[in-house]
Order: sequence, then C-alpha cells, then structure tokens
Amino acid sequence: MSRTIFERFYEGKSGSFIPRNDCPVEGLDMLLTRKTPTSLPVVGEQEVIRHYVELASKNYHIDKGMYPLGSCTMKYNPVVNEEIAGLSGFTGLHPLQDETDVQGALQLIYDLESSLCEITGMDHFSLQPVAGAHGELTGMMIARDYFRDRKEDRKTVLVPDSAHGTNPASVVICGFTPKTIPSGDDGLVDIEALEREIDDKTAVFMLTLPNTLGLFEKEIKKIIGIVHKAGALVYMDGANMNALLGIVKPGDIEIDIMHLNLHKTFSTPHGGGGPGSGPVGVRSHLGDFLPVPRVLKEGERYTFFSDMEKSVGKVHAWYGNFNVLVKAYAYIIALGATGIREVAENAIINANYLMKKISRHYDLKYPGPCMHEFVASGRNLKQYGVRTTDVAKRLLDYGIHAPTVYFPLIVEEALMIEPVETEKKETLDHFADVMEKIAGEARNNPGILHEAPVTTPVRRLDEAAAARNPELCWPLENSE
Repeated sequence: MSRTIFERFYEGKSGSFIPRNDCPVEGLDMLLTRKTPTSLPVVGEQEVIRHYVELASKNYHIDKGMYPLGSCTMKYNPVVNEEIAGLSGFTGLHPLQDETDVQGALQLIYDLESSLCEITGMDHFSLQPVAGAHGELTGMMIARDYFRDRKEDRKTVLVPDSAHGTNPASVVICGFTPKTIPSGDDGLVDIEALEREIDDKTAVFMLTLPNTLGLFEKEIKKIIGIVHKAGALVYMDGANMNALLGIVKPGDIEIDIMHLNLHKTFSTPHGGGGPGSGPVGVRSHLGDFLPVPRVLKEGERYTFFSDMEKSVGKVHAWYGNFNVLVKAYAYIIALGATGIREVAENAIINANYLMKKISRHYDLKYPGPCMHEFVASGRNLKQYGVRTTDVAKRLLDYGIHAPTVYFPLIVEEALMIEPVETEKKETLDHFADVMEKIAGEARNNPGILHEAPVTTPVRRLDEAAAARNPELCWPLENSE
C-alpha cells in the first residue's frame, strides 16, 4: 500500500508559494471561525508530485490496457473530443445566458438531436437525461403519461430475463409492475411466453437490443407485431446500440421509445460515475410527451421551447450534461455515415473472433454468432474447484482488467466479454492467450487461482464489505 499524503508530512516543508498580500486586511465578522489549524498535510512540491504519480501508476485505465467488460462499453475515445469539449467557448457558457448569446450551443443541441434521429430512425430526441438508467426512467414516464392521456389503465411492463438490471427499477419507480419473460433455449425472447403473458393491461414491452447475451432478436418484427396488436408500446434499451450503428434503425422497425448511452456509444470515457448522457428518442405519436425545454429552429435562429402541455416536464436541470453532448457531436461528425457503420462492424467482428478463441477453453451456452459481446461460462472449471471469480482475479495478475462476471443471471458462472471496436487483433490474441493459460492453471494448479491476485497493491478483498463499509477518509482527530 502507498503511504497517504498525510503520512508524508514533514514539519516546515511546503509546496505553496502564495504572494505576500498587498491589499488591506479586513476582519470577518463570522460566528464560526476555526480555532485550530486545518490539519492539512504539509509536504513539499516534489513530494506531492511523486505521491500522485505513484497513485496514477497503480490505477488501471484505458490508456494502460484493455477493458473486456461486457455490457459496459469501456472503449478508447479520441482525446481530440476532450480537447474540443474543453474549448472556452463551451466551458465558458452559463445556463442563465440569454439564448441570443448561445446560438452556437443551441445549434449543436439541435443538430445532435437531428443526427441521433437519422442514426436511429426515431422522429424526436431529448438530450436532457444524464445517464442510461435516467433515460430508461424518462422513457417509462413518457409511456405512463401516454396511457394516462389515453385514459387507459395499463399497469404491467414485460421485461425479458436477459435485460439490463436497471430496467425493472425504472418500471417500478413509474408505478408499473414488471413481469419477467423467459428466454428460450437459443437465448432469445420466448415468443410463446410473450403471447401468453401479454394482455390489455400491458403497457410496455421493454427490450434490450441486442440483449445482454450479445444476441439480436431474430424475430424482432414478429415480437413488435405482437406487442402493438395488444395496444402496448415497445421500449428499446439502446445501451448496446454500438452493435447496430448504420445497420439497424430502431424507428424503422417500429420501436416506439428508446434511449442511447452517449457516454458509451458516442465517445465519452465511461465509468467512475459520470458525467454521462442518456438521450431518449420517440416516434412521432409520443413527441408531445418528451421533457422540456426543447430546442427549435425558427428561420436561422434557435430557441428554447417549453410550451408543451403533455410533456413529462424537466427531468434534469437546464439541458443535461452539455459537454458530453459536445463530445458525441464531434464523434459523429468526425466519423460520418461510413465511419459510424464501421464502428458496429468492427465491434461485431472483434466479438465473434474472440468468442471463437475463448470457446476452446470455456463453455458457451449460446454459441452465437454474437453481436458486440458474448457470454462465456467458467462452468467447465468447477470440476477443479475453480469459479469464475477466480478467473477474473487471476486476470489481474496478468495485467488485464476483469470482465463482468455472474451476469446475466441466466448463464451459470458467467463471463461477459465485450472487446469493443477499437481493440486490435494482437490485443485480442493476447487476451485469449491469457485466458487459455488460466484455464490450464485451473486444471494443473488451481491453488494459484484461489490465491489471486498476488501482484496487485491490494490482494483479494471481501468485496461486499469493501463496498458497504469503505474507508475513504483520513481520521482528523484534532480538527474543529
């Protein structure tokens, strides 16, 4: 473990060089004034720099290695997009500025909405939601108000068991009751079960497409026909849209509502809690229910518009996370239509290539072909006393970030792997080679997997306790 910055305390050392005050000193008439020193660490400039460089070297990040995470596209994002989003013309904006002062920003919002409509085939988008789950929630609010407006008492939302875990939570918050639809033997929606469960009380069928097994619903048109015949809406969780870019337009196959994760699919580093962006798109019959304000173009001018009687209202302050929108817009403009499609094609090729190599040593419940991700299983290693969590921990010793494990729940000892479109063949080969070595270790020396990781700053933790009882603060005993 590294020493904390407090443990590097040297009396008399200081890295701060504050100029002498040449202004008149004014006293503060405050009731609560500090009576003791602040207990901040006192260290020299060089110590501060070395401390944080050491911490950074221990951190795992996308510039250091591959993230084979399934379901959470942790891909390389062009640094130039960060530079663009950091331009003072964007960062200097204030949300209270008059719209006549921010015409460029409004045009960017308007054009980005138009681009997302073109990519997805939806008629309208709102960029206000700031996360994928926030987009889901907004989508469910739209569905709720749509049926209220039609005076239809629909209470149930059908959710496949291969959906993202946040889907049922969004359903419940909006007053609906989730009901699980099982997958068939092929990992796709069991259409007979769907027909059995859907009725005039069904509000929405909430589908992750491609699903969390990395599979595209081959009978999607039939599924949508069944749902619409029952008078219900089809919601698409578009968090996996990076597999469909330029290939499938959800609006064209009559998906009614969907959300995107700009921070996954359209260039913003994902992870660490944000900031993100989860725009919601709808087809025309649901446009009146989108959040306000909207941005409209009147002649050559752009303006905010909030006079929408049926809107679900605001779902976030101002207009979402604007700088994430800037990165997404820059990404789309730079790639163009051809590049956008290549993103999806490369994601699919990489996933299928890696799936074939991994399948030599790990089980595959659903052998594919897959879309952007696949789910392997460590079930075949249980005979050696090795579990999937042991494989994940051993990967850390080889300098590779672990994939998502034990999700989706319908795959025993799941290893959910998504290589993304930006990893080259040599990187995929290295990952596959390491996975092969680990499978060999499981057969011949399983103890080494039980001890893993042995090369990381912190060994195997009690993960539940570490998450529930984190020690994040240095105890400042004498502070007042």
